[in-house]
Amino acid sequence: MKAIVLEAADKPLVLKEVEKPVLSAGEVLVQIKAAALNRRDYWITTGKYAGIKYPCILGSDGAGMVAEVAGDEDKKWLNKEVIINPCFNWGDHAEYQNRDFTILGLPENGTFAEYVKVKAEYLYPKPAHLSWEQAAALPLAGMTTYRALFTKAKAKKGDKVLITGIGGGAGTFALQWAVAAGCQVFVTSGSGEKIERARQLGACAGANYKAQDWVGQLQLMAGGFDVIIDSALGHGFDKLLDIANPGGRIVFFGGTAGNIPPLNGRKIFWKQLQILGTTMGSPDDFKGMLDLVNKHQIVPVIDEVFPLAKAQKAVDKMENSSQFGKLILTA
Repeated sequence: MKAIVLEAADKPLVLKEVEKPVLSAGEVLVQIKAAALNRRDYWITTGKYAGIKYPCILGSDGAGMVAEVAGDEDKKWLNKEVIINPCFNWGDHAEYQNRDFTILGLPENGTFAEYVKVKAEYLYPKPAHLSWEQAAALPLAGMTTYRALFTKAKAKKGDKVLITGIGGGAGTFALQWAVAAGCQVFVTSGSGEKIERARQLGACAGANYKAQDWVGQLQLMAGGFDVIIDSALGHGFDKLLDIANPGGRIVFFGGTAGNIPPLNGRKIFWKQLQILGTTMGSPDDFKGMLDLVNKHQIVPVIDEVFPLAKAQKAVDKMENSSQFGKLILTA
């Protein structure tokens, strides 16, 4: 089969012929119709991710047809249209993942290939209203932001929600989920065009974080925020304490801009704030995300679709952070 292979951190992704996966008991073979990039894939290509092995086939997100099953109990999936939950071995605790938790695409070979093998328990029916490309966009970023908003932040109708750094797949999903839940959503971005795109998706307003008075602008727009979703940390994270409402929840799941700067703990305890970390999601989070998508007929935002052979071009675009929505590969 054809697959995109990362042979070393200093080498570009290449399309190669590799062995088709061989199934063990409980596993199924999915013929990938579309896959999606995540920031995780980019960091792996740069060598800045824990546990990298070479060669490897990247890709956590995928949608396709079940082509083979290993046992009779899984025949119900044969020839079905599915999407894959890429979070394996979550464990028994809803609050946190198991020590042997892994994500599809490292260490196990991922979805940037014609076929991928996974355990049948990680299959879910593809939402019928979505194309292959739209369905492939959902899994990792969709589940991560669903967990951040609802499992962690307990966002509810009427809450004022701020999403920082709108534009990537996670940010656009957070916006779509919050709008569907009836929240008042505001955004930040370094691009006026991306702020306008967010408004078209239901955001009330946004501020350019490159402006010196971006905090003041947000305070004028919204007063304060019940929920703040952040994926960057770094300089400016301390300002979120000022614009969080009393009892507010600040949830983060990334650190692309650096570490958390020094924080004024007095603001945290006096305003009864919660600063919550989260990553990926449980099976319940994945199911909840799909239920939300199906109930509201939500369509993921796709920035650009590339053929599988152009995977490196897609990674290069992600490096520049010029996209709005998900970047997709088609087999």
